[in-house]
Parts: sequence; structure tokens; C-alpha cells
Amino acid sequence: MNRYHPLLVILHWILAIMVAGGLFMGGNVLSEIPNSDPEKLFALRMHMSMGIIILVLTLVRLAVRFKTAKPAHADIGNALLNKMGVLAHYLLYALVILMAASGIGISLLAGLPDIVFGGSGAALPASFDDLPPRAAHGVIATILLLTIAAHVMAALYHQFIRKDGLFGRMWFGKRHNIKSKP
Repeated sequence: MNRYHPLLVILHWILAIMVAGGLFMGGNVLSEIPNSDPEKLFALRMHMSMGIIILVLTLVRLAVRFKTAKPAHADIGNALLNKMGVLAHYLLYALVILMAASGIGISLLAGLPDIVFGGSGAALPASFDDLPPRAAHGVIATILLLTIAAHVMAALYHQFIRKDGLFGRMWFGKRHNIKSKP
């Protein structure tokens, strides 16, 4: 195969946009709104909903990835870098899942489902900072951002420096079986 399954391509780009949006929302919007501000509930509702959708789509993407034919792993001519590339992809999956898990942990410990979605009328806690999953959520977000940056830089390297067409594997078009030369 020279391209990934079309469903993987669609999920890749949807998740790329959603994860970037979720990271931006958490780091630049939610963190700036005090928990006493009524706007925080709306922002939390959006962030939590997006996080749940990201988790579900990531699990679907992972299942589709294991069930469908895919191109061979990229070969950059260096065994260590090749292995790091493979590991980085699985790290992205793991970090997104851990990010969602830590978000769920924060949510449950703070009673957010009833407050944010159930309209219980209860107030948000003064801060989420004393909740253990909150620290993990922040650390995972930083590691996820760095891993995404490395992923994007590697894609750009392949596209513009190596010019090996690797980027096209995660785009739309016909999937062809590539026969390896003896």
C-alpha cells in the first residue's frame, strides 16, 4: 500500500484539528477564566465534550489502524530514527488517551459531570489545581505538544528536504499495492 485507509486519513486530520483546538482551549482559554466566572461552565462543557469525542475517535482510529492494510513504515536510512518514528506514532496515541483519562479523572473528582452537563446548580470548585489528575493533565499536555511539534517537523522534513512523498500517504487518493523490487 502506498496510502493509509481513507478512514484513517479522515480521522487523522479531524483529530489533528480537534487535538490542537483542545490544547489551545485548555492552555489559553480555560486557564484564563476564573472558576467563579459563569462563562467557565460553557468553556468546560465545550472542552469536556471535545475531549470525549477525541478519545472515542482516537480509539476508533487505533482499531482501524490495526485492522486495515497500511504502507510500510518510513525508512530514513537510519535504524534508530526509523524506530523512533514508529514509537512516536504510538506515543501520540498513548498521550491522547492519557490526556483524556486525566481529564476524566479531574472531571469525576471535581463532580463536573453533574455541574457542567447536569445543571445541578452546584458551583465549580475554587480551583482544580489540588486534584492529582490536574498536574498530570498539564504535564501530558506539554509532552503532547512537543511530540506533535516533532511529528510535524518530521513530516515537513520528509516533504521538503527528503522529497520522498511520505506526506502523500496521509492524504486522499487511490491506494496502490507497491511491489518491492527483488
